[in-house]
Amino acid sequence: MAKQVDTTYGEALFELAKEEGKIDELFDEVSSLIPILNDNEDLIKLLTHPHIDMDKKKSVVEASFKGRISDDLTGMMILLTEKEHGGEIINVFTYFLRRVKKHKNIGLALVTSAVPLTSGQKAAIEMKLIETTSYKSVDAAYRVDPSLIGGLVIRIDDRVVDSSIKTRLANMSYELRKN
Repeated sequence: MAKQVDTTYGEALFELAKEEGKIDELFDEVSSLIPILNDNEDLIKLLTHPHIDMDKKKSVVEASFKGRISDDLTGMMILLTEKEHGGEIINVFTYFLRRVKKHKNIGLALVTSAVPLTSGQKAAIEMKLIETTSYKSVDAAYRVDPSLIGGLVIRIDDRVVDSSIKTRLANMSYELRKN
């Protein structure tokens, strides 16, 4: 089975950054670029439009980004456009960010709680994740889901720790119906 576009090109960008010693530089640049691309849906539509000439698409990328971002990123965007993967640019860059974080041993966690957490609670959760994993640090995103009733659901990599009251009640209900 062929690799996905984001994996193939994102990995290539990571290897290039590593070879050239530009991991931190490109990480910062891509981190700043993704929100700009997300806010500019028209650019992505233009890059994926079947009736717009390829030279026009490439000239739009060059006019918009050349000199403003590194030649490596501009070149990647042009390459993806030429290969008719312009709609995957954000996914490629997102993969690149995840790959750099993995390289730097930074865990990515999604913490869902029933109520908003205080900064102290967030810090405690992040410290506990660092203590219980092999990560040097944790990059956590927080979400609120009132249907959890209480407790937390923590997703880190392919692991899920679900200590929510909603799940506990569902498990008890299942056990009672089973007997």
